[in-house]
Amino acid sequence: MARAIGDLVADSGADLDEELVLPPNWNVAPTDDVAVVLERAVPTSGPEAGTRREIHVARWGLIPPWAKDLSVGSRAFNARSETVTEKPTFRSAVKARRCAVPVDGYYEWLKPDPGAPKSAKKRPFYVHSADGSPTYFAGLYEWWRDESMPEGDPGRWLLSCTILTGPSPGAADLESARNDGVNQAGLDTLEQLGGLHDRLPLPLDRDTLDAWLDPVKLPSAEAAEALVAQVREQAYRTASAWTLDEVGTAVGNVRNNGPELIEPLESLL
Repeated sequence: MARAIGDLVADSGADLDEELVLPPNWNVAPTDDVAVVLERAVPTSGPEAGTRREIHVARWGLIPPWAKDLSVGSRAFNARSETVTEKPTFRSAVKARRCAVPVDGYYEWLKPDPGAPKSAKKRPFYVHSADGSPTYFAGLYEWWRDESMPEGDPGRWLLSCTILTGPSPGAADLESARNDGVNQAGLDTLEQLGGLHDRLPLPLDRDTLDAWLDPVKLPSAEAAEALVAQVREQAYRTASAWTLDEVGTAVGNVRNNGPELIEPLESLL
């Protein structure tokens, strides 16, 4: 995410009480810090509680409260939406600690076609919204307590997050999207996404973002699965507004970081 926090506050409708420090990053990797948007229940003067939308900085890679160290997070930067309500690492968070992870875009690598020469290399693509607006991925968050640090030390608590994924669109999904009113350009994008990788980070439209961020604790795994299903049902329609640009292979090294990484390949040649 290279977008300024102030711009993200304005776009997401979040409140910000303190200045967040999150340097621009064009090559985010698991365990890096990322921005997350979440909502918290807050008391009001009336009989009903209100909610407050906030932006925080979290470590990418979910660390559940029961983890003995940070290593769990390096393997939990994504959560499969099909099993998220069942897996011990995620099933508690999906009921009560849901967030959105805003991004400018993400990289995905296209494998060579079957039968291609052994010298053929994977090709990186930068996937982003066509109009330049931020994309909000469905995510989960957790607070983890470092028992090695003393009580009262603010560094004792670590906020971490993960991003939900689902299957990439197939032929049946394209037909469904067509019936749902997605135009030909959007259908072409979905077909490209289906050929790029078999998994897709799940984006949220504005209505689903509001439902996903609602801080109410869901009463059961079935209720959580119904909400996850709502996210999956709109994901392809939302993703149809993306575009894919082939970029240079420098993105494969996390030490490379700068706006040149997202320049379309044809402009670099």
